[in-house]
This record gives sequence, structure tokens and C-alpha cells, in this order.
Amino acid sequence: MKTIERIAELRAACETARHGGQTVGLVPTMGYFHEGHRSLMRAARAADGLVVVTIFVNPLQFGAHEDLDGYPRDLAGDTAAAEAEGVDALFTPSQAEMYPEPTRTTVHVDGLTADLCGAARPTHFDGVTTVVAKLFSIVGPCTAYFGRKDAQQLAVVRRMAADLNLPVDIAACPLVREPDGLAMSSRNAYLSAEERRAATVLSSALRTAADAVGAGERDRVAITRLIEATVATEPLVALEYGEVCRGTDLAVVDPIDGEMLIAVAAQVGRTRLIDNVTITIAGAEVTTDLGVTTQESEL
Repeated sequence: MKTIERIAELRAACETARHGGQTVGLVPTMGYFHEGHRSLMRAARAADGLVVVTIFVNPLQFGAHEDLDGYPRDLAGDTAAAEAEGVDALFTPSQAEMYPEPTRTTVHVDGLTADLCGAARPTHFDGVTTVVAKLFSIVGPCTAYFGRKDAQQLAVVRRMAADLNLPVDIAACPLVREPDGLAMSSRNAYLSAEERRAATVLSSALRTAADAVGAGERDRVAITRLIEATVATEPLVALEYGEVCRGTDLAVVDPIDGEMLIAVAAQVGRTRLIDNVTITIAGAEVTTDLGVTTQESEL
């Protein structure tokens, strides 16, 4: 594996690979790898000739009072993990390399960024789409791998790539859960033992909501109230939202039908966590995607 810090060097490596007949797989990250990140690397490794993983804690997607300075970092551990997964190039640019001048150009996806996490973090998704557009420009034609845990981000990036005719295929990979059901996140490292236990109420609420849909409930408000009631049983968790929307464009529909996203965000201590499940409704038939659960041996 080669560690690359310069944009020009990464761009040249990707162009050389494509000229040699290889496809390029891109896994954009902010580092502090867990099994969810590694599953994206494995998906890219199985499909592409050149696998590029990027680590960049992007300041544009953090609000004024968010955890940019304290965001967990472990470059040595991340480097070892990426090498173990067969990654070919690890791109670790500095902030000066990515933003040599104050940013005057940003990318905004209208509509999809206004609600859910966008309501509490109004500048977040502009930061995400701007840095992802830059990475797509640097790497060039490729398949980019994103996890379903950040479902709103996935929808936003897909729409951006389509609207701008970017030569990038977006591959959605399963949400990965801890053995107790908690969705994997780099921010889980912030949780105390008591908060860590309490946080599992989020996945419990999603399962309860999914079970209700499987039993025939189609009223959106009834499902959101069920989420609220479940999370309210855990006093350490403050629910920010529990919502049901269409998976493709995040539109609110009632009664629910088709491919739907049930999503939650909550504050657990000083840590903001998100989680979701995808449900596909076709008449009386309901298919639920809760993601995949790791085994203790994988952690």
C-alpha cells in the first residue's frame, strides 16, 4: 500500500490504473476506522483493480460548536487496517492541500438537505458535497462506496453525482452494527459505559417500528410516535428526530408505501448518534433491512 499526501500524485495514480485497464474503487472517510469502514474497503477490493481510501477530517462539514478538534483520529491504526484490507492507495491530504485558499465555491443539493440531520446541522451537507465533489474530481471515473448508516448523506451524494453528470457510480453498502445492535460509528468512542448501554435504545426503537410496519401499520405519525415512546424509556437518550420518509428522495409520504427509510438521530451525553432501517413495502409483503451485525471475533 502506498500512502499519498498530494492531489497530483493521487490523480496520476488513478489515471495510470485506468489506462492499464483497471477500474478504480474509492472509499471516502474521515478515518478512525471500524468494521463499517473496513466492509467498504472489502467491497471495493472485491470489485476494483485499484482501491483508494481517503482520510480527511473535513472542516467544512463541522459547525461552529461541533467536534472538529476533538474528532477521533488514529492514523497509525488506520494505516495498518487499510493495508490489512488490501488497499492500494491511502490518501491522507493536509487541510492546506485540500483547501489552499479560503473556499469560495461550495456544492449545495437543494431539498434533500433541509430536513432530518440538515435541520440541526444546516451547513453540514454543503461541506460533505463540496469535499466529495473534490474527491470525485481528483480520483476521476470510479465507483465510490458509501455505507447505508449515513442514509441522508448517501441520498444527497447520489443526487449530486446525477445532477452534475459526474463519472462516478455510487455503491451503497450495508449498515454495520455492533453485536448488541448499536450502529457502528467513529463517535461511539465518545460514549461512557453507561451511555454506550443506553444508546442501544435507538436500534431497539427502529426494530419496534419495523415490526409495526411488518404487522400492517402504514400511518407515518403512528410509527414516529412509537419511536418516540420507545426512546423515552431511556433517560440518557434525547431524541432529536424519529422520521419515516421515502428512501430515494427523503420525501414524507403518508400512508407509507414502497421503499421507505425509518431514521433516528439522538443526543447521548455529548455524542450525537444516527441510525436507520430500510423497509420495502409491496402490498402486504414487507422486507426489512436492518444492516449486518458483526461477531465479537471481528471487533
